[in-house]
Amino acid sequence: MEKIKMGIVGAGIWGETHAQIYSSYEHAEIVAICDQNLDRANAFAEKFGIKEVYQDYREMAAKSSCDAAAIVTPDFLHADIAIALAEAKKHLLIEKPLATTREDVYRMMDSITKNGVRAMVDLHNRWSPPFHAVKNEIATGKYGRPINAYIRLNDTKYVPTKMLSWAAKSSIIWFLGSHSLDTLSWLMDDVPEEVYCVSHKGVLAGMGVDTDDVFLSTIQYKKGAIAQMENGWITPFGNSCINDFKFNMVLEKGKFDIDASSHNLVKMTTEESVITPDPMVSNMIFGQHKGFTHESIRSFIDKLISGEEFHVPLEDAMRDSLVLVSILESAKERRPVKVQF
Repeated sequence: MEKIKMGIVGAGIWGETHAQIYSSYEHAEIVAICDQNLDRANAFAEKFGIKEVYQDYREMAAKSSCDAAAIVTPDFLHADIAIALAEAKKHLLIEKPLATTREDVYRMMDSITKNGVRAMVDLHNRWSPPFHAVKNEIATGKYGRPINAYIRLNDTKYVPTKMLSWAAKSSIIWFLGSHSLDTLSWLMDDVPEEVYCVSHKGVLAGMGVDTDDVFLSTIQYKKGAIAQMENGWITPFGNSCINDFKFNMVLEKGKFDIDASSHNLVKMTTEESVITPDPMVSNMIFGQHKGFTHESIRSFIDKLISGEEFHVPLEDAMRDSLVLVSILESAKERRPVKVQF
């Protein structure tokens, strides 16, 4: 049975998710971990039985036996790591987004192409059952073409203040806007042409995290459809679900609505709180990691073995990043911005 030897760069929360999947998947084997914090890398290696431990991604690129590597670092650090691994002929699974600047996007694309490696960005909402159901229905053609859509994907204050130590160096546009935009464009089967965005800052800055609170973006697509996108990370700590995720789309002959956060599938209530877990996103069944956020990672392995195209083409991820750069420019300058590809 063919196995893909995987390395991981980044021994954080999501790096552990990758390791758990590779460790339990029959077509994968985890062989290397790299993290700037060597103590954390060693602890990670001991936990998952990994033989190769690195503190420098350049050393990992030069010495590791891995066939492919997952880049699970803060978003603004993706480019140099990806380029070093591509030059070492390692295939790449990159956590979203591809990159956070135009320069980095183009540098990564050039290196990946030049070195003939395969790369996928983990935009896992394409594996979400309700969104996939909508995609399939649109493809039948019986609803006509999309006219307008709205997507809201917000996080509680826990994420930028407790979960991410690097939130002040990033933006909710990169952390959740990447998923929102990719989902919209995938369902529209279209490419954004112009964007206009406004933002608010102050709540998180007052809590010691110097980043914007929320963005409201209007997106004009080339085929004529329009969409609005809301991304923030200041919903209250007490929200029953860490995400606030809603979607609707109006087409010529129909409408779709998704509530992916207050779904009423299961609630857990104590004397102190109500929690709404989402078993479609991530859960354990008979000791196996399930949920669509895990299936995207397994799919990367499967497509490396089969040679088939990834379900997230690299060109789509490239466009997503370039559109998000334009959205941030629009929010800063308070004017519409034509998207540059």
